[in-house]
Amino acid sequence: MIRLEHVYKSYENGTQALNDLSITLEDGEFAFLVGPSGSGKSTIIKLITGEISCTEGEVIVNGYDMSRISRRRMPRHRRLLGVIFQDFRLIENKSVYENVALAMRIAGASGKEIKERVPYVLSLVGLEDMMHAMPRQLSGGEQQRVAIARALVNNPKVIIADEPTGNIDPELSADIMTLLTKINELGATVLVVTHEKDLVNQFAKRVIRIANGRLVSDGNGWYIA
Repeated sequence: MIRLEHVYKSYENGTQALNDLSITLEDGEFAFLVGPSGSGKSTIIKLITGEISCTEGEVIVNGYDMSRISRRRMPRHRRLLGVIFQDFRLIENKSVYENVALAMRIAGASGKEIKERVPYVLSLVGLEDMMHAMPRQLSGGEQQRVAIARALVNNPKVIIADEPTGNIDPELSADIMTLLTKINELGATVLVVTHEKDLVNQFAKRVIRIANGRLVSDGNGWYIA
């Protein structure tokens, strides 16, 4: 579960990024987080991942109070999160298999666990036949699928997708969103940050809309900018 309760966030330069924001995402939910540039979407992601702390309020993620979480517990918290970035962030000199396996090695998985888990996760994203390919040999959509596999490989409870279709061809965007929907159906909580109105409307899931750091609307239906 993700819960933001009366959250404020101000930066040292005086920017007030969030203003009394309250959002709850229950286990197993799928939601889109939408809003214009500068509305606070990136700040919310950083609060959830523990990259920054809120100025006031409470941020609870998978049972952890992010304002009080210890350094010792932070690695476990981050293993329970899978984050998908717009720019893929693949290691160019490592194969598809190695890019995904690295996330498991960092988490302390054994060689046996890696050999069993990585091919399974690559099969989920339709890349089981490309595990030995290098990132430069893949299309943008395929690279994003590798990034999704990497986010999934440690079996996280929550997937955060930050503009996951921003660097791929528009015709592939629906495929990536369908894949994230499938991941949600397997039990993961999924939060997708996007500005693609047509894509949000196509899938008609819960839409959390913010502007100027405040909640504007929250409910199932359409994203009307």
